[in-house]
Amino acid sequence: MTPSPSAHPAAQPPTQWLEGAERLTRELDVAGLWWLSGYAAGLASRGAARQAAAPAPRAEAGAAARLTILYGSQTGNARRVAEQLEADARQAGLTVRLLRADAYPLRELKDERHLVLVVSTQGDGDPPDDARGLHEFLAGRRAPRLEQLRYAVLGLGDSSYPRFCAVGEAFDARLAELGAHRLLPRGDADLDIDSVAAPWRGQALAAVRETMQDAPKPLATVTALHAHANAPSTPTRDAPFAAAVLAGQRITASGSTRDIRHLELSLEGAGLHYQPGDALGVWPRNAAGLVDAVLDALHLDGETAVDHDGRSLPLREWLSARRELTKLARPFVAAHAERAGDTGLAALLAGDASAFARWLDGRQVLDLLREHHTQWTADALVAALRPLVPRLYSIASSRKVVGDEAHLTVALATWRHDGQERHGVASRFLATRTGEDSVPVYVEPNERFRLPADPGCDVIMVGAGTGVAPFRGFVQERAADGAGGRNWLFFGNPHFRSDFLYQVEWQRALKSGQLHRLDLAFSRDRAPDAGPRAYVQQRLRERGRDVHDWLMGGAHLYVCGSTAMGRDVHAALLEIVSAHGGGDADAATEFLDELHKQGRYARDVY
Repeated sequence: MTPSPSAHPAAQPPTQWLEGAERLTRELDVAGLWWLSGYAAGLASRGAARQAAAPAPRAEAGAAARLTILYGSQTGNARRVAEQLEADARQAGLTVRLLRADAYPLRELKDERHLVLVVSTQGDGDPPDDARGLHEFLAGRRAPRLEQLRYAVLGLGDSSYPRFCAVGEAFDARLAELGAHRLLPRGDADLDIDSVAAPWRGQALAAVRETMQDAPKPLATVTALHAHANAPSTPTRDAPFAAAVLAGQRITASGSTRDIRHLELSLEGAGLHYQPGDALGVWPRNAAGLVDAVLDALHLDGETAVDHDGRSLPLREWLSARRELTKLARPFVAAHAERAGDTGLAALLAGDASAFARWLDGRQVLDLLREHHTQWTADALVAALRPLVPRLYSIASSRKVVGDEAHLTVALATWRHDGQERHGVASRFLATRTGEDSVPVYVEPNERFRLPADPGCDVIMVGAGTGVAPFRGFVQERAADGAGGRNWLFFGNPHFRSDFLYQVEWQRALKSGQLHRLDLAFSRDRAPDAGPRAYVQQRLRERGRDVHDWLMGGAHLYVCGSTAMGRDVHAALLEIVSAHGGGDADAATEFLDELHKQGRYARDVY
């Protein structure tokens, strides 16, 4: 639904505007007029969001005397590293600006002189959503020659995946192809980010300062185009808040193959604030039974003191709260193979990356220790294991409705390996918390996944499984604001009877008018001979005409769920736009890319 003109400034436009609009639209058919209305609505929404963001720079420093730092981040890690580099640069007296990759004016690249890019790799070598535009621009024919540019790239990734840091590698290679000069070799950081990122930041800063020595000094500083860091008293990733557990219950039926919990945490007194679409970072602890099993497998004493990274803690505490045990990574496998002199493991590591990834899938540290025997000392084990990192969960509530609370939707990750039950560290940790417990948490903002600035805009939400979590917060927030736009939810899971998450709430929202449309896809309820199983992407295709009409009318589209689901939904959207927009596949791709640039197509996939 396009907002009424009376809801905006300049409701009575000047005569020359009307004359110009008449000339512009004279040759358009009905489909073209709908497309133009949606495009204009998107521009208005994007303009409003930009005006509400950060102020423009007071003065633009000369490019030769300025460092530009760009980041592409899916979960906040690349943003955090980029912010640390920016703080270091400012402390060193450099003129610096920090921008999310999709906020960077691409036309400025040809004039850039000093650029640092911090970018993560998602899934099977994919760029994060906020770096897709930059990635496509550099790979395309419009990319300029960059002989004047000096650059550095830091890639973030997970060595458990075959294409570790592939996006950082691609950016680094392409910038060099375009004639740019490396300030220093690319850095590739695993989940133990700081072990690579911290020294790399220092080297990058030193290289930038050296190349800027002869550059003219700017007349004014540049205002950073991002939010200021939290005040020291506000809980952060490194200083989380102990959130009391208020409630927790399973929201899948006993017959379901999935154990999904609804968890309510108290943020009272924390000073934490979040918006719908943000995530809650959770610092978990490994299960005591798993820690005991690792100690038993290595015949180590859990009370042995281990000094590492300036801390002295008992080995049991290192393994419980500070070391990753539930995800096995290539570096530890390599260290174990070398320590054991295991030629079989060495051959596996040296072979096909995809084959290694398949072997790795489902195995934990304990499985490696039991299948390939060797001895570790307590000190060596702590040094070799990856640090335990927080897990992010989309917040399933609006503060305007729940107050100083944050609600989560958590699927218990459980599987079997070699006859033994295995669990994910964070979901098991959360599922076993009671009213006597607390959970260390912090807020991880997600600027890419925000409700429209204009409450009159329609919203289409597509979520499968726990991907429905942020949309619970969306609907709560829109209802509390009295938003005039319509809300349409697509939700999918295996079974209606056992897996319809928040069923009563959605039905109540439909009845009250807070939710205007609800389309469901329960993939396992379909008889084997009844044709293809129903997934959310199939429901989108079935409602393709209406989906297209909503988008033409200025609707914002959100997708949340697994990476595979996000890929399938995107393919369905391309088909919908092509079928109902009268264009070919290239035109459909261009249309969705434009929606993404406008902030009207946002994804939170994991």
